[in-house]
Amino acid sequence: MENELALLWEVSASEFIFVTVILAGGAAYMTGRAAARGWMPNWQLVIYMVLLAAATRFIHFALFSGSLLSPYYYMIDLIVLLIIGFAGMRLTRSSQMASQYRFAYDRSGAFGWKRR
Repeated sequence: MENELALLWEVSASEFIFVTVILAGGAAYMTGRAAARGWMPNWQLVIYMVLLAAATRFIHFALFSGSLLSPYYYMIDLIVLLIIGFAGMRLTRSSQMASQYRFAYDRSGAFGWKRR
């Protein structure tokens, strides 16, 4: 199982899940929430996720002997963090739109809103 999906992780699956998904993913989710609460544009969240992905690569390098300057695994980490970060942003933004502008919008699922 370790070598089957080696395209996603460099050292082991448990290391990828712990560092990228749990630790950095939690930070990405909270960053997405903060960006939504500050009404920041999407491009600003992308900049934060680029920096967070670099920090994630450093953790892989320092703790688990992964490569620091691997563009491929950096992009994998960045894609995972962008997905989690934008999910946190969209979830918070839909809640904001439905609660702050309840005269104009209703919540439509977890990630959306619709006009009344």
